[in-house]
Amino acid sequence: MNNNKLKLLGLAQTASKLVSGTETVMKTIQQGTAILVVFASDVSEQTKKSIENKCAFYEVECIQMFTTEEISSALGKKRSMIAFLDQGFVKSFKK
Repeated sequence: MNNNKLKLLGLAQTASKLVSGTETVMKTIQQGTAILVVFASDVSEQTKKSIENKCAFYEVECIQMFTTEEISSALGKKRSMIAFLDQGFVKSFKK
């Protein structure tokens, strides 16, 4: 099941419906364009707290899932955090 979710990350990235990287994700949360934020289970406690607080403040759903390695592998670049920008992809991801 997780394999399909990881493939979906790559598809969403190709379709420009996903952003990755801490700074970019934080910006999209503030701009109100992020629909769902996914961050790796191995991020630092400080990063986790920071992303959860930001998501709570802007009322954006966030979940901790995968490892940095899994996310990086799915996207083809080193990343530990992504944000979906499209409701359709979010719906598929949550299935």
